[in-house]
Order: sequence, then structure tokens, then C-alpha cells
Amino acid sequence: MKKTHPRRRFLKGLGASIALPFMYSLPAISSASRYVSSNQSPQRFACLFFPNGVNPNKWNPKQTRDGFKLSPILQPLAAVRDKISIYGGLMNKNSISNKDGHYTKTANFLTSMRIARTVDARVDSGGISVDQLMAQRVGQETLYPSLQYGLDRIRSGVDKAVGFTRLYGGTISWRSAKQPCSREIDPRMAFDRLFRPYVPGKKPLPPDPYKKSVLDLVKDDARALEKQLGIEDQNKLGEYLEAIRSVEKRLENRANLKDFESQITPDIKKELKQMDVRIDEWVEYAEGIDITEKTRLMIDIMVLAFWSDASRIATFMFGNSVSGRNFSFLEGVSGNHHSISHHKNDPRQMDQYEKINIWHTEQYAYMLQRLDAIKEEDGTLLDNSMILLGSGLRDGNRHSPYDLPIVLAGSGGGKLKTGQYMRYEADAPLANLHHTMLYAMDIDVPQFADSTGPFCELLV
Repeated sequence: MKKTHPRRRFLKGLGASIALPFMYSLPAISSASRYVSSNQSPQRFACLFFPNGVNPNKWNPKQTRDGFKLSPILQPLAAVRDKISIYGGLMNKNSISNKDGHYTKTANFLTSMRIARTVDARVDSGGISVDQLMAQRVGQETLYPSLQYGLDRIRSGVDKAVGFTRLYGGTISWRSAKQPCSREIDPRMAFDRLFRPYVPGKKPLPPDPYKKSVLDLVKDDARALEKQLGIEDQNKLGEYLEAIRSVEKRLENRANLKDFESQITPDIKKELKQMDVRIDEWVEYAEGIDITEKTRLMIDIMVLAFWSDASRIATFMFGNSVSGRNFSFLEGVSGNHHSISHHKNDPRQMDQYEKINIWHTEQYAYMLQRLDAIKEEDGTLLDNSMILLGSGLRDGNRHSPYDLPIVLAGSGGGKLKTGQYMRYEADAPLANLHHTMLYAMDIDVPQFADSTGPFCELLV
């Protein structure tokens, strides 16, 4: 009998395992994904969260006869304008607090539930987050039910100024009300988890596979597979492996940060340890090192995960609540994000605030364009995704939870309308948008948090 192969498979070698995109020139077997058998691509969801709000004067698009005109902060999205939707007037009612401006607006960004005031390691987000509800539905079909990435490590202890545990400021993804999802903040670790049989705390098997590219480790398997593929799938395989190689090379080039760390004096290291601050955090924060490349590496790893169907659900946090990251690497910015967000309507501060917001939008636009460049049978990877960008508060100076800055890209496999600016009145619940995305992913729930139902006008 002729040997059959699943359309989904892996390239394997000693110390490496690379999940591959769907290959339609390979025959399917009964255990293959339901999406393969119908030539339908799976739906993906990602949320990119940024802290400290936006310059409220430079966010809203201008409504025009032909639709809308992108605002200065949203201008980086011009290339994908027809594949995004901007939502105005949404609020998260359960984030309102007269005692806290940040933590209660971060932890519940994807739960829309009220955060309980707790201390130490005890937490209660009120319920499961929308990404994890999705992961419960589609996660069993992928290597990883969901991926959680970020730039800042999760911090513990109580913020004495407001009486909330800092743990609330470091996660937006919750498996349950009392179980936050852990996050990966190191691009190298994120890459290794995706493409190597990595076990934390374990040394690699000899000969040391970490000295070689993952592609070198699987080259024999790749050559054998290539002979079975049609021309179109051969090109797809080559494009995918080249993208992996590019990320690997960029990871190697991040050695400059390590060189800087080696120059830090023992006294400074001792002080940082007492402050519970890692050296790499201090270098990035205090020295204002440009984190654009690190951010884009994390984004590219998420793209590779979606491309290979290693995962269909991901979240990424640009920063924790009250993020004090130094953005001096941006021209015209001098200082840290949190302080600048408390602009007191000072024109100079507002201008710097806007520049930081634009940087966040540029990274989001980078992800959207990467996804849109990857073709699938029924469109592009972006077409088959829902990529959310937003913050839990509107204006950092007022800690306002009204009229949240929200953008959603992709049509979720043709389920959602795009290319529009929707303006809602009467403080429509953010949970309605979450409910709409669940509906688009064929997850039928009577209600999500305080939702009053899906936004039917958004559905195709």
C-alpha cells in the first residue's frame, strides 16, 4: 500500500522539531485537522496590549463621506486601512475604580470582570479571559493552546499607593479567575520553546544542538519532505524556513545587550538585586535602549506560530501597568512612559505622549503587514485572524476608562466587516466586542461578562 502522510507534519532532528504550515500537496489522513479536510484555514486571535492610554486629542479618526481619515497616531496603519476596524465609545464598566488608575484597567482588559482587591500572590480577576475561552475551543488542535508574550516580567508585591498587588498589572490572560497565565519575555526562550524540545532547567542532549541552527538540525528531514511536495508547496516551505532563519540570525545579533551587561560594576549589580530588578531590565529601562528589534522579534515569533499552526491564540503586552520604560530612544522623547502619560495638558508632554503611541501603532502595523504577506488558500493569514490592539484606559492623565482606544484587524475568516470606523454612544460595553469575536469563532455563549450581546452590525 502507498504510504500516506498527514498534511500537517513536523521536520525533526536531534534537538529540533519544526511544525510546518499546511501542505495541500500531501494526502490527508483521518487524524488531520478539520480545517485541512475542508480546505478552510483556521481562525487565529491575538491581542496586543499597551499600558498608560493615549493622547486623547490625536487618536480618534475623522469621519468622512468615504469612511474615515486616519488620525496621527493611527497613520502607520494606512497600508492595511481596508483590513482594520476602529471602535470608539467602548468602555469597561468593571474597571472603574476611585482608588486605582491602572491595575483594575489592565488585568480585566480581556475578562471585563471586576478585579478583587487582594495582596501578595492572591488574585481574583472575576473570570476567564476571552483569549483563554477561545483556547479551550481550538487549543486542542495545536501544539500550544495559547502563547503569552511581553516585554516586562510580572512583578509581585503590593503597590502601597493604591493597595493592589502588582500581579494584576502584569497579565491580561486568565485561565480562571484565580489562575493568570505566565508570560515569556525573552525572544530566545520564546523561539526555543517553539522550535526545540526545550525543557526549562534541562541541559540539551550532546552533541550540543544549541550551537547549530534549528534548520541545520532538520535539513535531512526537510530534503526528504521536499521531494514529496508540489511546486507551490515547495515555495511555501522555502519561504517559511527562510523566515525562521531570519529570526535566528536576528537573535544572534542581540549580543550587544549582553556585552553592555558585562560592563556593569558589582556595586550596581548588588543594588539591582536588592531592588529586585534584573540587569537586562535596568539596561532597557534606565538607559533607554531601543527595544524595537526585541519587540519585532517577539511579533515575528507569534507570526511563525500562527503560520505553522503551532498555536492559534496569543497575547502580547508592550508593558505592565504603570510602565516606567524609558522611551528616550525615540526622537523628541525624553523620559519614561508612565510619567509622560501624566501630561497635565502640557503641550511638550502631550507631543512626547503621541510619539510613544505612534511607536506602539507602528509595531502593530508591522505585525499586520507580516500576516497579510503570507498567503493561504482562502486569502492571507491576516484575513483568517482577529488581531486586537488596545489599552485599558483612554487618557493616562485622567485614568479614564471611557472611550477606550481599540482597533481590530482581520475579518476572522470572512466573519467580520473591516475598513470602518464604528462610533458607539452611551458607553457600549467592551465585552460586546469580546462577545462578537467569540461569535465569529463559532463559540456560542449566551453572555460574556457584562455584554449585552454581540455587535451584530459588525458581522458579515
